[in-house]
Amino acid sequence: MTPASPPDLRPRIITLGTAGGPRWWKPGSPRTGISTAVVVGENFYLVDCGHGVGRRLNESGLEMRNLRGIFLTHLHSDHTVDLASLAIFGLYELGDRRGDPVRIIGPGDRGKLPPVSPRAVEPPQPLAPECPTPGTAKMFELLMKAHATDLNDRIIDSLRPSPFELFKASDIELPEGLGYDANENPTPEMEPFVIFRDDVVTVSAILVKHPPVAPAFGLRFDTAEGSVTFSGDTAYTPNMVRLARGTDLLLHEAIDFGFIEAMYAHKTDEGSRAARDHHYKSHTSVIDAARVAREAGARQLALHHLVPGTAPDAVWREAELHYDGIFHVPDDLDVIELRPAVDRVHA
Repeated sequence: MTPASPPDLRPRIITLGTAGGPRWWKPGSPRTGISTAVVVGENFYLVDCGHGVGRRLNESGLEMRNLRGIFLTHLHSDHTVDLASLAIFGLYELGDRRGDPVRIIGPGDRGKLPPVSPRAVEPPQPLAPECPTPGTAKMFELLMKAHATDLNDRIIDSLRPSPFELFKASDIELPEGLGYDANENPTPEMEPFVIFRDDVVTVSAILVKHPPVAPAFGLRFDTAEGSVTFSGDTAYTPNMVRLARGTDLLLHEAIDFGFIEAMYAHKTDEGSRAARDHHYKSHTSVIDAARVAREAGARQLALHHLVPGTAPDAVWREAELHYDGIFHVPDDLDVIELRPAVDRVHA
């Protein structure tokens, strides 16, 4: 009897969605909301759940039953908007996960509201003052409760499982002694720390710079045959260099500041000015994304979470002038091996 071949555990990523921002890019942008699958053998892990993730999962050929975990870099809507649909529609594909729920891991409660923009004429009134900054676990609970009419129909009449049986949401706990404060010190210099481990991956996190979001994380997945690092949303920060050091593949956000200038050039209202301020203090230029990859010694760099989602590739390929490794501008549903064949030959 011929022995079975060992499973192919060479990791790869599938860029399910590559656009950033809480909007539908048009006209006719092929890029959907930010989400990436880290695939190891039959198993996969999701990083962020932007708009369209469920449809892209179906198109990718991945099977929901092989989903091992969902990791959220931060809780902005363009990274979480389809978490609810994934969990609710997943009732039909994850029925056998009772007792082995899919982990959802992401930032905890901010703990306080962010400072009011200095451009505010009058202090804005916050939404839901009784719970204004829920973390991942509470957000998931509230999302499922918002759909209680639908879910109770299916639980009671169709005998479907509760999503709380199939998914387990938890908050990332920060190490003690960092000096972290959501408003005063949201990105202290630190070393990566482990937030998840199973038999094929170890996931580490580090705080990144995406004000006013706090906490916001970069994430790194290490496997026996390669590593991939995600910036999440961030301005340039040395913490990302630490997290990405020696990684096989860095997926870093990028924004076209020329687009930002054009969008706000003729707008003088304080809301538009505050939005422009946000982009500059919270996101990374193409050149700085290349700088992170270069300083970290990353073997490959892929730009994603692209803003605008309609920009031609030439905008992003400026990075090639500042980075000497293997470079990608992936489309939705592209596959990138963490260690390409040419790399494995010379390893």
